[in-house]
Amino acid sequence: MAPKLGSGGRFKKLTGQLAEKGASDPAALAAFIGRKKFGKGGFAALGAAGRKKG
Repeated sequence: MAPKLGSGGRFKKLTGQLAEKGASDPAALAAFIGRKKFGKGGFAALGAAGRKKG
């Protein structure tokens, strides 16, 4: 089961997978993918929720 949205678990998992595939900046690529999937505002809201929990 995938981690809950806004927890940061999905982002960390994707970053790890991209690093294994040889991405030069896996966090930036994961952020790009997230913005493409959820939109600018939606992705920002997920990040804010993650920071609020942390």
